[in-house]
Amino acid sequence: MSTASSSRIILSILALLALGSAGVKAAPPQAMPDTENGRYALSSTPDGVLRLDTRTGSVSTCSNTGAGWACYAVPDERAALDAEIGRLQADNEKLKKELASREPVVAGKIEEPMPKSDSLKKSEPKIAEGERKIEIPLPSDRDMDRMMSFVERAWRRLIDMANRVQKDVNGRI
Repeated sequence: MSTASSSRIILSILALLALGSAGVKAAPPQAMPDTENGRYALSSTPDGVLRLDTRTGSVSTCSNTGAGWACYAVPDERAALDAEIGRLQADNEKLKKELASREPVVAGKIEEPMPKSDSLKKSEPKIAEGERKIEIPLPSDRDMDRMMSFVERAWRRLIDMANRVQKDVNGRI
């Protein structure tokens, strides 16, 4: 018997003894997670064993399901975060290249005169070409301010009316 296989058996037996003392049913030594050369660090849990791969850093939960030991990788949030950071960096580079390829815009005087438009005039809904969709323009900031002013005045009138009614009821009772 080689020293590698004998050390694996010894480590498996030690792990089984640790599991047995924790109240977990023991499985045959060949069914335990591999602890060869200290690659895996095992820690007992109420449901089984937590296995840390010391080479890759991945964590797995192992349990004896009756048919043998089964280990399932614990989801690694760092991997998902790294993938998202990589995606965002690639998007950022793509946008930088796209911006660099555009012609520079010169600030200042323009060649054509600006079209005259009435800021108070409501624009007509536009029908998109090739489709039958109606585009409705959104209200401007000025329109929103007017609407908010109207709602505030209406709310204050309602509160004043409620206060007058309450005074009348209290005065008559």
